[in-house]
Amino acid sequence: MLEQNSQLTEVSRQERFRKLPLEVRRWGAWVTELGLIVASGAIPFGIGWYVNSPTAKRLVPLNPVLVVTQNAIAQTLGLPVYQKKRQVAPATNFLWTAALVAPLALTSWQLYRLAVKGQTLPKSWFGVQVVKAPGINPGIKRILLREAIGRSSLLIVIAFTVWRYTGAYPDLEVLTGLIGLLLVADTLPACFDSRRQTLHDKIAGTLVLDASKANQPISGIFPPSPPHWLIKKQGDRGINNRKGQQVPSRRVGDLVGQWIIQYPWRSLMVLFILSMVAMTATFATFQIYVQNETNRRISEQHKNEVFLSLVKQLNSTSNGTSQEKQVAILALAANKEDPRVVRLLVNLIKQEKDPEIISLIQQSLVRIGWAALPELHQLNQTLTKELSFQQSRYSPEKEKLNLSQNPPVATSKDRREEESLKDSLLLISLQLRATQEAIAQILNLEISSEKFLDLSQSDLGKTNINQIEADLNITSFKFVLNQKDLSRINFSGANLTGASFQGSQFWGAGKDGLWQTFDDAIADLSNAELKQANLSGANLNHVSLENSNLSHAILDRANLSQAYLTDANLSSAKLIGANLQQSVLKNATLTGADLTEANLNRTNLQAASLSRVSAVGTQLSFANLTRSDWRKSDLSMANLSEAKLQNANLSSTKLVGTNLRNARLENANLQNADLKMADLRGANLDGADFEGVSFIPISPSRPDQFVKSTPNLASGTRVIGVDFSKVKNLNSEQLTYICSQKGRHPRCQ
Repeated sequence: MLEQNSQLTEVSRQERFRKLPLEVRRWGAWVTELGLIVASGAIPFGIGWYVNSPTAKRLVPLNPVLVVTQNAIAQTLGLPVYQKKRQVAPATNFLWTAALVAPLALTSWQLYRLAVKGQTLPKSWFGVQVVKAPGINPGIKRILLREAIGRSSLLIVIAFTVWRYTGAYPDLEVLTGLIGLLLVADTLPACFDSRRQTLHDKIAGTLVLDASKANQPISGIFPPSPPHWLIKKQGDRGINNRKGQQVPSRRVGDLVGQWIIQYPWRSLMVLFILSMVAMTATFATFQIYVQNETNRRISEQHKNEVFLSLVKQLNSTSNGTSQEKQVAILALAANKEDPRVVRLLVNLIKQEKDPEIISLIQQSLVRIGWAALPELHQLNQTLTKELSFQQSRYSPEKEKLNLSQNPPVATSKDRREEESLKDSLLLISLQLRATQEAIAQILNLEISSEKFLDLSQSDLGKTNINQIEADLNITSFKFVLNQKDLSRINFSGANLTGASFQGSQFWGAGKDGLWQTFDDAIADLSNAELKQANLSGANLNHVSLENSNLSHAILDRANLSQAYLTDANLSSAKLIGANLQQSVLKNATLTGADLTEANLNRTNLQAASLSRVSAVGTQLSFANLTRSDWRKSDLSMANLSEAKLQNANLSSTKLVGTNLRNARLENANLQNADLKMADLRGANLDGADFEGVSFIPISPSRPDQFVKSTPNLASGTRVIGVDFSKVKNLNSEQLTYICSQKGRHPRCQ
């Protein structure tokens, strides 16, 4: 019964559609097919996006297949990929993989049905059928030619080529428009063709007919001629001439053979000349190759001899005077084309003890330039670890205490060990300083716009040296790279304490010179130590600063829009006038930070700590402030319209003149908050705690004043139409004000 009902429904649907013109049904079927394919991918993708909650307990790396697909699509269409190591929920990984597989499976199934039946499911609904000729199904070969090449590949390749190389790249709207125009152009031949064939039908040699007439011979419609590339080879059968006589086919090989038989001596002469030319060309090529290899070997041998002689000269002066060493080092640095020179000079920094020689080696490496940076980075990491280990052993305060308490125990051996450890610390500090200054000077002189530089886990700050500078009399080092393009440098995990990057660019346009495309260069500052760093005016758009320490940093007027600052420490940082639109600051710490007039619209500050923050005039509209902590902060004149403040802690917060229109304040803690002149219209206050909240300014009474001054209601909180029925801890004075200002509450008349 159910099967009969479904068949009746199918028949009634087809009868209804058949009243429409054939061209309309063709388009309707195609749009439905495309819609089903899009929906098969969009539905699981949307569910996966919804499941991928920011509060998910477990996150896993994005599926490698999805990563490869994402990068391929982004590179083709010029789309930016800012999250290189994306973490998603496990269910999201599965659903997004399904969103990738489902459209491919559905497309394959539709092509198979089209090949063997001439109809996909939507075509059967609309009553149209694709045939090779009336009564003959098209087959796999023709359908692939029709759909994969004629309808898809050809149009997309033409549209993409025009879009990519005519200045429209990377505007996707132009690409979409071009594809639409080509689809229209594909259908134009049907308007002038008796068989109603579109361009892709002509390419594949197919017809689209009414399904009820597809198996009947129709007058005026003949089997279309297949394209010439589909015609099978006729072999040696030949073709018939006008008189009906069979003419044998003529091949190139037969013609050549006939010419050789007819002119044997000329053929031998041509063959001899060609052989001599080939032998001469081969001999000349071989001689050029041999000569080049000989020259290369001679050049390498000369370089080796020069390098070995310089090394010998350096070794011979190892016990000589400082001047002799300097001459040898300068001679070695002059041969900077040899990569072994850089490695040798860097190793010499580790071996030398003379500050003058170390300084000379440093300057030699600076002259070599960018090629010396990888070796300097490696030595910097090694010396940082050694210095950390030696510092853990060095404790002059503890040693002095032991000596004062037990004078007899302190032997000359202990003093020698202490002095030796102190000398070792001094030497390592000087060597580390040489690498720091060399890296800083090279980057100030030369920044590569094409090569990426890895400075991860390097020590370019002053923290380690500051711990011992009082005892060792070492001046503080400051890493300064102002007004530089640093977009191709990896600073992840680096110590950049006190560094200065004023006006520097950490986001670059890439090789194509276009912003927000796949090849954008973005620096990595995740897990970096940026305490007290100066980043005022810097461009940190899209930069990863996750888990970084920016406490007491200066970020005034910096561009941090769409930056990733999850779990970052920004306590006491200065962010005056900074742009943080759409940035991610989940679980970040901004205690005591200055956010005056900063732009944080649509920023994610979920569960962030913002106690004692100065946010006067700050823009926070549409921001996600769920479970954020704003205790004792100043949000006067700030814009919090449409902000999500569910379960936020706003106790003792100054909200004078703050715009809270349409804000979500469910279960928020507003105890003792100052809401004078604030705008609460349209806000959701269900479950909010209003204990001790101030709505109106009250002038203090004088001791000799008998009559209490009247509150200025004009300067009070705007609560017209606001529902206070589910607000907690409202007192009688607050209720009186709410009712007088046309607020809503069950106790108001």
